[in-house]
Amino acid sequence: MPRPVPEARDEGGGDLAAALHRLHDAPYARYRSLTGRRWPLLPGATFELVRAQADPFAPPTRGEVRVEAAAAGFTGLDLHVPARRRALAGYLARRARAAAGQVFRVDAGGQEVLQRSSCEVGADGSLVLRLSHHLPGPRRRVDGRTAARELTGLLPQLVRSALLAAALDAREVRAFVDAVEDASVLRARLPELGLVAFVADGSVLPRRSGVDPRPALDAVPFTAPPSLRVAVDLPHRGRVTGAGVPEGVTVVVGGGFHGKSTLLAALREGVHDHVPGDGRELVVTVADAAAVRAEDGRAVARVDVGAFVTGLPGGLDPHDFSTADASGSTSQAAAVVEAVEAGSRLLLVDEDTAATNLMVRDARMQALVAKAAEPLNPFVDLVRPLRAAHGVSTVLVVGASGDFLDVADRVLLMRDFRCEDVTERARQVAATPSGRAVEAGGFPPVRHRVVDPRSLDATARGRRRVGARGTDALLLGEHEVDVRAVRQFTDASQVAGAGYALDHLAAAGLLDGRRTLAEALELLAADLEGPVQRWTGGASADVAVPRPHEVAAALNRLRGVRVLELRGARGG
Repeated sequence: MPRPVPEARDEGGGDLAAALHRLHDAPYARYRSLTGRRWPLLPGATFELVRAQADPFAPPTRGEVRVEAAAAGFTGLDLHVPARRRALAGYLARRARAAAGQVFRVDAGGQEVLQRSSCEVGADGSLVLRLSHHLPGPRRRVDGRTAARELTGLLPQLVRSALLAAALDAREVRAFVDAVEDASVLRARLPELGLVAFVADGSVLPRRSGVDPRPALDAVPFTAPPSLRVAVDLPHRGRVTGAGVPEGVTVVVGGGFHGKSTLLAALREGVHDHVPGDGRELVVTVADAAAVRAEDGRAVARVDVGAFVTGLPGGLDPHDFSTADASGSTSQAAAVVEAVEAGSRLLLVDEDTAATNLMVRDARMQALVAKAAEPLNPFVDLVRPLRAAHGVSTVLVVGASGDFLDVADRVLLMRDFRCEDVTERARQVAATPSGRAVEAGGFPPVRHRVVDPRSLDATARGRRRVGARGTDALLLGEHEVDVRAVRQFTDASQVAGAGYALDHLAAAGLLDGRRTLAEALELLAADLEGPVQRWTGGASADVAVPRPHEVAAALNRLRGVRVLELRGARGG
């Protein structure tokens, strides 16, 4: 059925309009003749049809708008700072999405401000917007008249209203950019302050629902306990107070539905910057924080879980452990080791999603089942050695096991979404012996893996295949990687970004069969800071930049990934 044609006045792109009119009623595939050329759209702005659909029912056409710096007009925003360029791109993508209506599609993401392929801003203020568009084609024939109205009428209107400074509220633009830079600066300063996270006073942590990430209405604003309150000076907001979570072991306790997991979720998502009005603009976590959990059934490829496991049935070696179907305990043990291998300095653990038998063995169970008959070393006995040997801090949400009070540097109580420091009370409680015996005394060095780059093949039927099914699955070549448990993925575009990053690891030789995974991830981090099109091979797809930690998490769940070598001495 022909779609309604919105009224639009041709504002530019006369050459493109003429070409589309000439194609009217030609076979649909003739749209492809328009690709490979930049068409004038507006003064200082051009449009390129990067990839045209093969037929009306194929994946949508991809187009690219480029706007010169002088035409865009974004002066005085200090765009030599990468965080400010990312912020401006995020703002413009959201404006373009709002202006796109139902004709165009612009990937702008949700509450997080990530670098995306959909909109990139240069240091000189030039910009590129990439969008999707279903070219009209009733009866599989070119509808050149409608296409001309959309591409040379509606699209220039979108550019004028959403991408040019003259049409935007300059104060709103600057406020958005300044807010993102403040969060980025604060996150970078955490290590020098001896902190792993910061939660600003007045932050709104609860969300409206599990499917609505906007701030909850009538939520209790966060207030820092006096013992954790710190003040930080930010470039634009000035002095801000809030709770500084110090390095070490922090245990969060409280009754059900009082905000424990909500606080941890905010810290988990604090590795990303957020849009103004989100409520978590100044909830920031060290950039390499990793959320770990139990994940029954996941694959594990040659991970040394010897710190957690002293023996496995069937003669399996815990120091070189592989399985296609991990249990809750072995999957969580592997996740901890993998996070440390990838360079994480902060682990985030929620008792609700952890393997109980890996977290703790209480005194009664120790009395009933002798240690000689229990091959698992519980996390409660390894969390402090992990800090001492590897400098890794941990924030744990605990609602059932008081044994974690023995190993905590500080204990926070969430009550009615209000945070209290109850460390002294917790120490008084822990002073009464529980009768529990410590079952592990150290955390050995992590053995680093060398991955076979050939096992990251992204081809299927001779063509590169990278994509995502929401945040549930990554599509890479012939593989479908289950990433549902990787909760720090923000959206489908970032999952796809992890797929392109995996392909880049192999194609660019960062994984070369000699470097360890950690060494390759360090090189990847530098590439991810560059233009998205460079490390995606110019893919005409919506991609958001992942952290190396999400890339590693996806690799670790790729069934069929081959590990050539484990480097380092075996742990004990």
